Amino acid sequence: MGRITTRRPVLKISLDSGSQRRADTLAVEEPLEIRVAGTPMAVTMRTPGHDVELAAGFLVSEGVIARGDDFRSAIHCGGPGTGGVENTYNVLDLSLAPGVQPPAPELARSFYTTSSCGVCGKASIDAVETVSHHEVADDGASVAAEDLAAYPVRLREQQDAFDKTGGLHAAALFDARSGEMLVLREDVGRHNAVDKVVGWAVLNDRLPLRGTVLQVSGRASFELVQKAAMAGIPILAAVSAPSSLAAELADARGITLVGFLRGRSMNVYSHPQRVTIETGGNADAALQPEGAVRDRSGR
Repeated sequence: MGRITTRRPVLKISLDSGSQRRADTLAVEEPLEIRVAGTPMAVTMRTPGHDVELAAGFLVSEGVIARGDDFRSAIHCGGPGTGGVENTYNVLDLSLAPGVQPPAPELARSFYTTSSCGVCGKASIDAVETVSHHEVADDGASVAAEDLAAYPVRLREQQDAFDKTGGLHAAALFDARSGEMLVLREDVGRHNAVDKVVGWAVLNDRLPLRGTVLQVSGRASFELVQKAAMAGIPILAAVSAPSSLAAELADARGITLVGFLRGRSMNVYSHPQRVTIETGGNADAALQPEGAVRDRSGR
């Protein structure tokens, strides 16, 4: 868990009380090169920690692996050539299980993905829409709107590194039936935080993640919906807005997409039958499409 945060001297200026020099805590951002059997596949900017989960989740997102037993091992190694190069723990070499096909050469990325956008540099949307090994549309999971409304608060309460830096995204996985938080991960990149959650599922042999809710701290992008589909997650909830493409993909893949989940209001953009409401103390029928989407104020 080292190097998640670092301290740096700053000049703090207040127009009311003057200025002072002090130390500030920052979220660490460093590159991670992901290799498969020694062959470089991608470089992503991330917050160090849970690197094996990050890499394993990335392989799920790219369609390289689909289950825990597809993944064999991982080891940090030195930089390019590794001959006498000090191990910075920023290069991770993965091994796949016997019989699992390595990534196709065209998947290898000769560029880096930034912490804010995991699909920057993809040639086209068609290249991003990897076919998932797990069907989501037939997942009968449901979650009470009352429980769903509590997830952002529960996520925020567990963001230890965010409390220190104010600069990290988070993703958490909940059991839709019991409401149990299964795992939470933080990272400077929202897509990395989700990959770490999915990678946790890989290492614990829990794919596909049927009957779960993925809660994210920011907006819902196309790529986050794609990652949910690849991991078999039926419900994705975000505290902020989804993009139009995210909503379209969620609808096509059978994923329930919830946005603007703040306080006691939310907008359900696709497959609202999985979100149930209570009226007069009794569980009502699942939300119907014509009543599911509210405006940005939550009305």
